[in-house]
Amino acid sequence: MTELAVPEAAPVAAQNGNATAPQQQMSAGAGALVEWAQQADIAYQMAHKLAATSFVPQSLRGKPGDVAAAILAGQELGLKPMATLKSIDVIQGTPALRAHAMRGILQNKGHEIELVETDEQHCVMRGRRAGSENWQTVVWTIQRAAKLGLTGKGEWKKQPQTMLVARATGEICRLIASDALHGMPYAAEELSGTTELTVEQVRAPLSVSAITAAPTPAAQPEPPVEEFVDPEADDAEHAAAVAELDAFGAEYEAPDIRGDAFRELGLPVEDAPAQAIRDLVTKWRTAAA
Repeated sequence: MTELAVPEAAPVAAQNGNATAPQQQMSAGAGALVEWAQQADIAYQMAHKLAATSFVPQSLRGKPGDVAAAILAGQELGLKPMATLKSIDVIQGTPALRAHAMRGILQNKGHEIELVETDEQHCVMRGRRAGSENWQTVVWTIQRAAKLGLTGKGEWKKQPQTMLVARATGEICRLIASDALHGMPYAAEELSGTTELTVEQVRAPLSVSAITAAPTPAAQPEPPVEEFVDPEADDAEHAAAVAELDAFGAEYEAPDIRGDAFRELGLPVEDAPAQAIRDLVTKWRTAAA
C-alpha cells in the first residue's frame, strides 16, 4: 500500500510546488500595494499641513486630497514634495507638469533637449532620446497658435515668447521620451491655454411655495482661478538667483553647489524657479551661521 500511495502523492506535491511562484508574485504585489498605501497616508498628512500655505499653487490650495495626489505623482517622477508643488498644476481637474519641470525630468534621465532659437513670433526646439543619434525638431509659430485660437488668451497676450517655448517643450518631450512622463504628457501651459469650462445652470421647476417665498440673497461669485504664470518668465530674476547660489558656493568653498541644489530641489538649477533657489540659499546660510 505504501508503494502505491507514493505515486499518488507525487503529483499533489508537484502541483503545490507549481503554485508557489504565482503565490509569491501575489504576495509581492500585495506588499507593494500596502507600501504605496502607507506612503499615500503620509502624503495626505503632509498635504493637510501644506494645503493652506502660499507654497501650494492656487489650483491646489485648500485641497489636501489633490495636494497628496500631486506629491505621490511627483514621487514617481523623482521629485521631492516641495519641488512637486512648484512643478505640477491642476488645470480643469487634470494634473499637468509645468514645462520647465517636464524638460528637467527628461534631461535628468539623460535625454537631450535644446532651445535652438526663439522670439515672440516663433520657437524652434530639438531633442533626442538618450543613446539615440537622431534629433527631432519642433517648430511653434504665433501663426500656428492663432489657428488654434490661443493668441487671444491672457498669457499669450502677456508673454507670447514664453508660451511658444512651453508649447514646443511639451511637444518635443512627448516625441522623444513620453514614457518618462508617467501619464502626464501635456505641459500645464498647454492645458491652461486651450481648456475652457462652461457649466450651464439647470433651473428646477417652479412651485407655488418657491414663487411666494422671500427671495434668497444672490450667491456671491467665486473668485476667478489665477491664470498660470510660467516661473521662467523673468530671465533676469532667474539669472540673479543662480548668481546668488554660485556666490554662496564660492564663499563656502562648495565647488558642486549646483549639484547640491539639484539634489535638494529635485530640478536642475537651470529649470528651478528663481524663488526656490533663493529660498534654498537662505536656508543654507541660516544653517551655516
